[in-house]
Formats: sequence, structure tokens, C-alpha cells
Amino acid sequence: AVEAVVRSRPEAVLGLATGSSPLRVYDELARRHREEGLSFAGVRAFMLDEYVGLPVEHPQRYRNVIETEIASRVDFAEGAVQGPDGNAQDLVAACAAYEEAIAAAGGVDLQILGIGTDGHIAFNEPGSSLASRTRIKTLTAQTREDNARFFGDDVEQVPRRCLTQGLATIMGARHLVLLATGKGKAEAVHQLVEGPVSALWPATIMQMHPHATVLVDDAAASR
Repeated sequence: AVEAVVRSRPEAVLGLATGSSPLRVYDELARRHREEGLSFAGVRAFMLDEYVGLPVEHPQRYRNVIETEIASRVDFAEGAVQGPDGNAQDLVAACAAYEEAIAAAGGVDLQILGIGTDGHIAFNEPGSSLASRTRIKTLTAQTREDNARFFGDDVEQVPRRCLTQGLATIMGARHLVLLATGKGKAEAVHQLVEGPVSALWPATIMQMHPHATVLVDDAAASR
């Protein structure tokens, strides 16, 4: 799907997710770039979210994670990958500027998503407004515990706040592709596919999207 949109529209806009779910996708895109000439030279990309207050050089700052996992492995132009500025002096203004940048680019053609064990997409935790836009969020204890594995298993090192695209922002993408693997995601996938649309399981908003693709393994599909 990513290759199709990039080959058909060399100036396509992609939405990039962090976390473990998309890593094999990024590996394969890097391979296709290297071996099959898939070019990202005209492509722009927007990240879903960013921690607030991590030093610019911190390896878990999502801008650095995306650089390592995909941006540095293909031929994105300088400055083509953007993320919300988690170190901005005025975080509210940074969120508004990010919304404007996505709109100015013409919106996202294809958005890659993972899903949290509690049904969050990006950092839209349970209770997030289904009409939300890019904003500051406080991370739940569950999400901080889930992410502690990236911070030496020390939950105290995980930031407490983030900037995240809102659910309405994500829904503006023309194609949503969500990836989920493992038994731990089974309940969230069950709610996503078969539960009522509810802020308690934020990913259920995807039921309202005209072009959503959900890719799961047997364990994630077990519910």
C-alpha cells in the first residue's frame, strides 16, 4: 500500500508511527528502496506524536527514533519528515502550527498506525475526544509502563506528557493502515473491530473511516 501510493504520487504525504508494530514495514520499505529503486525523494512525512521535554539528542525522542528506523535508510529530502515540537516554549502554539503544516501539505495520503493495549492510537488515551486535534496529553500509567522497556525498564524515565495528533486529525488521512501483533493486543483489536464507537477505546473511531485497513496476526485476532 505504501509503495503503491508513493509510486503513483511521488509527492505523496505519509504518516509515520513509532513503536514496535511498524518496524518490519520500515525494514521492508528500506529494502525496496535499496534493491528495487523505491524512491521517497519527493515524499513528505508527518509523525503522529512526540514526548514533551526529552533532550534533542535523546535516543527515545521520537524524531530520533523515526530517523533511525526509516528516514536515514531511504532518500527523504532534507526537512521532509516533520514532527510536533515537544521542546517548544509554547506547546499550544506548536500544536496549532503542526495542524497547519499538515493542512498546508494537503493532508496525509496514508497513515501507519499501531494500537495500544488500552486501545489508544497515537497518544490518544482512553477518554480522548473523538473530535480532538493535535494537543498536549498526559500519558496514563499503563502507557508509561508499556513504554518503560524503551527506557531501561525504568518507568520514572518515561516522560509524563506528550504532543499527539488528535483523533480527528488522524481521521483526516485518506487511508489508515493499522498493525497489531501479539496476544496483548487482542482485546484492543476486538474492541476496534466489533465494539461500539467509544472514547473509552479511542481506536474505535476508525470504524467511521471510509478506507481503513487492519493487519493482525492470529494472536492479536484471537478475540
